[in-house]
Amino acid sequence: MVIFTPLWETMKKKGFTTYTLRVKYGISGATVQRLKRNMSVSTNTLSDLCDILECDLDDVALYVRDEKDKFIKKTDYIK
Repeated sequence: MVIFTPLWETMKKKGFTTYTLRVKYGISGATVQRLKRNMSVSTNTLSDLCDILECDLDDVALYVRDEKDKFIKKTDYIK
């Protein structure tokens, strides 16, 4: 699962708010809500956030392995 906890920490350090993202940089309110809920967003959005905040991807998102996120191997289907 991808979480956006680093985004909020980076924004706080740099003095950004969700209002700033929406009004000054045109990030939609729906996208901000998706980020707050750790829902999927496009790679273009991630790239835009990195550009806006002048940071790296790991300053915006973090991958956390979850039991349900385990990939099923092709051989697991054949029994």
